[in-house]
Amino acid sequence: MKPVIHIVDDDESFRTATARLLSAYGLKVETYESGDQFLDRLPDCEPGCVLLDLQMPGLSGPQVQHRLSELAPLIPVVFLTGEGDIKAGVDAMKAGAQDFLEKPSPAAVLMEAIDRALAQYERRRAEHERLQELRTLVASLSAREAEVFGLIIRGKLNKQIAYTLGISERTVKVHRHQVMEKLGVGSLAEAVSIAASIDLTGRSAPWPGI
Repeated sequence: MKPVIHIVDDDESFRTATARLLSAYGLKVETYESGDQFLDRLPDCEPGCVLLDLQMPGLSGPQVQHRLSELAPLIPVVFLTGEGDIKAGVDAMKAGAQDFLEKPSPAAVLMEAIDRALAQYERRRAEHERLQELRTLVASLSAREAEVFGLIIRGKLNKQIAYTLGISERTVKVHRHQVMEKLGVGSLAEAVSIAASIDLTGRSAPWPGI
């Protein structure tokens, strides 16, 4: 699927000129006159990035960025503004913006920022898919295997797990082996890494023992 560059700016002349420029580079472009309009037409799982004005009527650029982080966190944001200052740039970057550029920016600078944003989208997408695969693996564990897994990642020994769950050490070993097989790992470190990746360590999870 071809990535889409979303231009969100209340300045019609800027939207039109930027859209023409990007289209001339062979990019697919969509334009929006406000943050509200963009969020109303928010793309569903579509690759791309957002060129976002800082100050607009209705929702401001930072407000749109915040909503976007909740609704479509994979899509990178590049701020383009004629009213930016250092604090606004720092705040935007802290909130996860890919770039913060003054407008008008030279075409080469803008294209470099877009290239970085699209590369960031691909990294986020790949990481998202990896985490989804890990969550699917963990969700495939039976209730008892999930209990054992939860105690394994907390560093409990087989005998401690057996005592906690009221089962024999031999049964724990069987469950432990099944957990490792289902997760496709060969060591405790790998199992803990999976749990950390999907944020199971150090908090409660849907299964007893985790």
